[in-house]
Amino acid sequence: MMTTEDRPSAKFDAARRAMIDSQLRPSGVNEPWVLGAMARVPREEFVPAEFRSAAYIDRAIPLGDGRYLAAPLVQGKMLSEAAPVEGDKALLVGDGKGYLAQLLRPMVGSLDAVAPSEAKSATGEGGYSLVIVDGAIEELPETLAGRLADDGRIVTGLVLRGVTRLATGRKSGGHVALLPLAEIGIPVLSEFAAAKRWSF
Repeated sequence: MMTTEDRPSAKFDAARRAMIDSQLRPSGVNEPWVLGAMARVPREEFVPAEFRSAAYIDRAIPLGDGRYLAAPLVQGKMLSEAAPVEGDKALLVGDGKGYLAQLLRPMVGSLDAVAPSEAKSATGEGGYSLVIVDGAIEELPETLAGRLADDGRIVTGLVLRGVTRLATGRKSGGHVALLPLAEIGIPVLSEFAAAKRWSF
């Protein structure tokens, strides 16, 4: 006879609680609205079937086609730094049907998503008060920075000398300067690689 603890959903519920208690809280992610969202959204539904049992481990999970689902702590810290509010017009550079989009959508007034391969397009909509890049970039293209409204915020991973860090920025005077924060493992987005420069 199968007990409550034997049901797959119960095992995932327990893994979700463990994620919060052993990964997020000890690393400083304690905002109730972040923890509440990550407790509600079933992360296992956003990974390939063969990785469902590993959905809550503290490392990135391959999604196929060179894409990865970042570790839970990465998304928790991104949301904490973004501090989304109901009035935000938000843009996610990433999968609009993915895990981070599912976490973010109820927190903002509106959420659009654009694939990394399309994020450099100069034809995209602008006026966003919040941009979140679901991955690490080497440089921020002007076309993407241009989509931010004045005083808009951006949260992204940033590659610095081969090391990924969480970074935040705010648009002022038409420009966005990124401030690197904590070093943390974030899947790198090849679409945002810096142009190769000659050196002598």
